[in-house]
Amino acid sequence: MNIALYGRSGSLEINGYIQQLISKLESLNCKLWIYQPFYESIRQKISFNSKIIFFNNHDEIAQSVDFLFSIGGDGTLLDTITLVRDSQIPVMGINLGRMGFLSSVQKEMIIPAVEEIVKGNFILNQRSLIQLQSPDLFGNLNFALNELTINKKDSSSMILIHVYVNNQFLNSYWADGLIIATPTGSTGYSLSCNGPILTPDSENFVITPIATHNLTVRPIVIPDNSLIRINVEGRENRFLVGLDSRSVTIDSSTELLISKADFKINLVKQSNDDFFATIRKKLKWGLDFRN
Repeated sequence: MNIALYGRSGSLEINGYIQQLISKLESLNCKLWIYQPFYESIRQKISFNSKIIFFNNHDEIAQSVDFLFSIGGDGTLLDTITLVRDSQIPVMGINLGRMGFLSSVQKEMIIPAVEEIVKGNFILNQRSLIQLQSPDLFGNLNFALNELTINKKDSSSMILIHVYVNNQFLNSYWADGLIIATPTGSTGYSLSCNGPILTPDSENFVITPIATHNLTVRPIVIPDNSLIRINVEGRENRFLVGLDSRSVTIDSSTELLISKADFKINLVKQSNDDFFATIRKKLKWGLDFRN
């Protein structure tokens, strides 16, 4: 079995867990592919007992690996989307960070999770993505798992965002910005701006304003087969457009066309994983003493 490992960096607190993972995979005779910048950050602290293969981009793993393990937190897993793209490589997130909505394997469960994957005891959870159809701002990385965002570029006054859905006018938002989130992204930035939680299999987007100046404006859920068109204006003529953690600058002459991407990402889930149990745990809903 060919396993690719992706991470941002190692640290004293997590190196022991990384070593556990690598030693376990080696004991199961897995062939290890390691993202080279990640290897450079851990090679002085982690020992390897087998030959490893380095990779740096999508093309090097697209037809070669069976799984990609994301080692870190949710932000690290979002980075892997630019490596996996439309290859359908299943991604398993190992949570060495904090919240871990997407990186569902907790560090104490690394060994049993790896054993279950080798046995074939797992579920592939398909997640839809959002795509910036035009203009060509991000090249072939014009998609996001969590959200597309529009933000003012500095601390100046609010911006005005005109939104159309399937060529019908939705609203003009006076706000600091706007989020268009997938169901996966509904538990991220959108949630912190009072957006609703969508279940992963919901075929929807949620449009959530950021610090809107009109208190009656609320997030709205729309079908994900919608075509969204956006124009932005403001006192300053430069704005930020983001896809997950990547962003570029645009001006008021730029019109954005947004839709669902034509491929999905496969997230590996353990057989006993439950989305509702996850949000109860992560958001601490069960702490109500009445329960």
